[in-house]
Amino acid sequence: MNVPFPGPQGDVALPAAHLRLGLPDAGSQPTSSTERRAYDLLTERFGPGFNGTLTVVVDAPGLSAKNQKEVAQRASTGLAGLPDVAAVSPPVQNQTGDVTIVSVTPKSGPSSERTKDLVSLIRDKAQDVKRQTGFDVLVTGQTAINIDTADRFSAKLPTYVIVVVGLALLFLMLVFRSILVPIKAAVGFLLSIAAAMGLVVWVFQDGHLGGLFGVARTGPIVSFLPVLLIGILFGLAMDYEVFLISRVREKFVQSGKPREAIISGYRYSGRVVTAAAVIMISVFGSYVLDTDPVVKSIGLSLAFGILVDASSSA
Repeated sequence: MNVPFPGPQGDVALPAAHLRLGLPDAGSQPTSSTERRAYDLLTERFGPGFNGTLTVVVDAPGLSAKNQKEVAQRASTGLAGLPDVAAVSPPVQNQTGDVTIVSVTPKSGPSSERTKDLVSLIRDKAQDVKRQTGFDVLVTGQTAINIDTADRFSAKLPTYVIVVVGLALLFLMLVFRSILVPIKAAVGFLLSIAAAMGLVVWVFQDGHLGGLFGVARTGPIVSFLPVLLIGILFGLAMDYEVFLISRVREKFVQSGKPREAIISGYRYSGRVVTAAAVIMISVFGSYVLDTDPVVKSIGLSLAFGILVDASSSA
């Protein structure tokens, strides 16, 4: 990981710029699976949004029974008038009538950006209702939970990267008593991550080479993949870095000749790094043979990330 990848690595990393995180729905499963067949059947007969129904909860305590019913009806009518709404169920109230549940069926699928926009729109409208009436309007359901989970991962990802790279810099500075070596290692690590994510986006989100990897349908990248990828590749990348630089430094202390130390370090430790990388690439590469698209994306990203990192190291 000492030498940043040349131009091709940057090209591979480019698709990562439009990375979209989410939790894939049953539509991404193989067409032979019962989940996918049921998903397609519901989509064909009722529309794609039927697979991702939203549950809207209106909390309006302290009202009379008559007013409670009026609030429930206004909520249902207001939701039906929103864009990308296919259907709204009749309002259902609890025994006391202070809580109303309405099921909203979007026109778009659960992992669609339009469905995400609809959830945001309902929540924006809910803030207006809260200010005007004091009632709480909440959106839940599996689709909304998946959207919120992906958003939280996206929001915390920059902090996670900063912590990981910062600890790596600090650790390598203490070990090698150098500034340039840790900086070069951190840059190489970030490029490896970007290249791995770029390939996954190119295949699973953009749909290139989908037939080769058995991708039934494109969609967002599973939200926890970047965290998993960064954590595992970070540990392996630091191992490669320590193997190589430790041997180089050991030889330099013995001989005092920088060129000879670099050649000797790469000659002997490079074999260890290559062997370890081949083993890990084989292990993670086997995940691509699984039918689950999430497992496939994890295996492909880790295998390619290790390939990039080990190639630029050894």
